Amino acid sequence: MELNRVKEILASDDEISVNYHGIPVWIENIDETSSMATVHARGTHDEKRLVSIDALEE
Repeated sequence: MELNRVKEILASDDEISVNYHGIPVWIENIDETSSMATVHARGTHDEKRLVSIDALEE
């Protein structure tokens, strides 16, 4: 996914489905400098992961 699209998703009032390696995730925040995002599996706030924005899919 591109950085601009991740920013649009974070700014949106709508709930937009995002997956990380096929797992539905919630994006908590992004680090634009490193192109990394902090995510966790939908439905849980456990196990936050720092992942490459390129690995996220809509």
